[in-house]
Amino acid sequence: MQILSSLSPLALEHEGGTAVAMGFFDGIHIGHRAVIDGAVAWAKAHGAAPAVFTFQLPADNKMKGKRLLSTEDKHALIASLGVEYYLCPQFEEIRAMTPEQFVYGIVQDCQAKALFCGENFTFGAKAAGTPDLLRRLCAPLGVEVVVVPMTQFEEKPVSSTRIRTALEGGDIPAANAMLGMPYAIRFAVQHGAGLGHTLGVPTINQIYPQGFQLPRFGIYITRTKIGEKWYPSATGLGTRPTVNNDTSKVTCETFIPGFSGDLYGADPVVEFHAYLSPSKKFDSLEELKDCIHHAARRAQEYFAKPEKKAQNG
Repeated sequence: MQILSSLSPLALEHEGGTAVAMGFFDGIHIGHRAVIDGAVAWAKAHGAAPAVFTFQLPADNKMKGKRLLSTEDKHALIASLGVEYYLCPQFEEIRAMTPEQFVYGIVQDCQAKALFCGENFTFGAKAAGTPDLLRRLCAPLGVEVVVVPMTQFEEKPVSSTRIRTALEGGDIPAANAMLGMPYAIRFAVQHGAGLGHTLGVPTINQIYPQGFQLPRFGIYITRTKIGEKWYPSATGLGTRPTVNNDTSKVTCETFIPGFSGDLYGADPVVEFHAYLSPSKKFDSLEELKDCIHHAARRAQEYFAKPEKKAQNG
């Protein structure tokens, strides 16, 4: 997949033009995939190249809510859907464009033959552009416009906002269903206080970067990918109230039973599968250790189920 981080004409390898999926696509959830899959399928049927147009926001920008994916993971997921060209300028580069400037720019730079978007897609300065306006602007240009209906989950439209709300409530099954994959993080492992080693339950310590959505504090059944192998694991997200009085310091610590090795500086994938219990302050370190072991056993039992083994195989 060719990635362009600023607005510029595509150097297409053939003359069929492109089919462009447009949106912010923060999470690449099942609704986003419907839009992108539509563009990919249209391109294949018409001898065109599938493309995605999105934009980048600074990490501290709150316009689209907190982030669900890192930039690298977003790129990898979109590439896996069969996209050949990925346009991702900074928001500042497009924010002042009129709807007309935006559409004509996309059509010209991408040699677009078809544009795909969701029903709630907006574009241009002050989000003045709507799917209806998109159709009116594209009709005289001979560009097909496909507005993809909102994907439903539990009889309501799937949205990144709903996914964030599910994560905040610890409703991992709902978040995963709307994402179409397990919610996961891939942050560099950092040095912690070393308490896990002292207790005999060494953990990997990951810190959520600024601007990322935090799930509900508590203990989770997770699985962790190290190299090409997946391990059942238990993850504690929160302020570690048993050993830490600083409520502003949030850590994500994962115990991987059966694994030993140095992962500092690595960025293993940790997938969230079920919420077990809220964070709590234990009366002793022994109670904390027992809690970690109990969560680890729950994780091993969870992934030992026949249907989970089949999925993991």
